[in-house]
Amino acid sequence: MNMISVNNLTKRYGNLVAIDNISLTIKKGELFGLLGPNGSGKTTMIKILTGQIKPESGELSVLEVDVKKEPLKIRELVGIIPEQETPPSFLTAEEYLQFVCHIRGLDAIDDRIDTWLHRFDFVNERNTLCKDLSRGTRQKLMVAQAFLHEPRVAFIDEPLINLDPLIQRVFKDFLLEYVNEGNTVFFSTHVLEIAEEICTEIGILHQGTLLHKGSVDEIKQKGTHLESFFIQLVKQQ
Repeated sequence: MNMISVNNLTKRYGNLVAIDNISLTIKKGELFGLLGPNGSGKTTMIKILTGQIKPESGELSVLEVDVKKEPLKIRELVGIIPEQETPPSFLTAEEYLQFVCHIRGLDAIDDRIDTWLHRFDFVNERNTLCKDLSRGTRQKLMVAQAFLHEPRVAFIDEPLINLDPLIQRVFKDFLLEYVNEGNTVFFSTHVLEIAEEICTEIGILHQGTLLHKGSVDEIKQKGTHLESFFIQLVKQQ
């Protein structure tokens, strides 16, 4: 089953072509990494797929829902972790997660919140105002809010930025378990080591053009590492 389908997708900002006629499909159980230098169009791609901005042309669906026709429905269904952590400054960490649960109409709120507070080891910060949390703890909070409703698809922009090595390992293990259960992750990053370690599929984006899509194993079978493959491909472009 295709969890994400994109066909001839194009997005422009004035004369700048941010996304240039991209087509791709991502199946159930894939951990897909969209790789590219800064400014290559990765964040734009995530915002289009989650209905936050509209493309000029092309068709796209997530969980078989037409994103252009039902952008709010998409945001109800999926989990989204933005690149910049932005929880409301006037709420405590626990109040923010409670707010997310209520907005999503979830049950067993206390259990859901406690699971994530313990998983990411920030129980002691539950009553701290978001404005007083460290950047790393704010990112833990943004990860938690994205998965509270147990979505079948999650979109993550730069997944491990600001997390310390111990929490990075916890989050990587969680993502691997999450996709093994049949869920799907789409994340963007320019940190190739992360992608090589945990991705099943990768796409390489440069100046809005999708240069390559395939499995990490295929690259390894060529006797090279993802970093070398990436650099060679981008320089050729």
